[in-house]
Amino acid sequence: MDTKPTLKNWIIAVRPWSFAVSSLPALVAMMYTIHAHPESSVNWIFGVAAVIGAVIFHAGGNLLSDYHDFRCGVDRDGKVGTDSLTSGMFTPKQIRVYGWTFLVVGVLLGLLLVLHAGVGLIWIGIFGLIGAVFYYRFKFRALGDLLIFLVYGPTIMLGTGYTMLGHIDWSLLFVSFPIAFITVNVLHSNNTRDIRSDRYAEIKTFAMVIGLKASVIHYCVLTALSYVSVILMVGLGILPAVSLITLLTIPVAIKNCKQMSKATEDDTTPINDLDKGTAQLQLMFSASLSLALIIAVII
Repeated sequence: MDTKPTLKNWIIAVRPWSFAVSSLPALVAMMYTIHAHPESSVNWIFGVAAVIGAVIFHAGGNLLSDYHDFRCGVDRDGKVGTDSLTSGMFTPKQIRVYGWTFLVVGVLLGLLLVLHAGVGLIWIGIFGLIGAVFYYRFKFRALGDLLIFLVYGPTIMLGTGYTMLGHIDWSLLFVSFPIAFITVNVLHSNNTRDIRSDRYAEIKTFAMVIGLKASVIHYCVLTALSYVSVILMVGLGILPAVSLITLLTIPVAIKNCKQMSKATEDDTTPINDLDKGTAQLQLMFSASLSLALIIAVII
């Protein structure tokens, strides 16, 4: 393809619709920190910077993941998923440089936050950087789900809290779990759909290891755990009672689980768009939890 990428193409290449997966956990961490530590409200601008940093690293990670998936034959023309490279719109070098540009900017922003919060933040940032750069290696060895859980749950949320407090608030570790469960399901539904094509590409994902039937159960269990953990944390006083408004998203969760259960070994088309549906649930769940914490701060 000789057509040069337009600005719209460059924006689409970073998959901006996926940014809720990184920005909203950071926002929840920011609001929880202000709720649990009112004195940290003066550092809200650093919380906002952490949200922006999470998105920047996410964009870079998306691009490098696409680059490696294409180079390894995981992404091919005609396969459901991203087509920035398979369509010929971009060259692999363009995507690789584009991805590293985001990561360099993210590192520079992170260093500025370290100057404010302290050197302890470096270790959280290093883990996040490793996740963005080497995600494909973990994914190809059935460890992608675990890495996504750690990066888009505890890492982002503990890091955001650290930028505002100058130390780790371990309560954020538990608060990160319900969001991380749903975030993992975004990847897991994608990998379940792609079991056949990923096997052809000679890689190994967690969905491939446990098989389709177990993958369906795994998806539903993680979805249920998201709501159970919120209820438990409200009961334990970690989250305010108003956090139970997240339960209003249960109908969407049930719909997604029913859709997942329609997938069979011979036909995974019912879950072609379940990754998007799960991302939508993550958006609704995280947004409602953010709203609950904002209400708790106000009242």
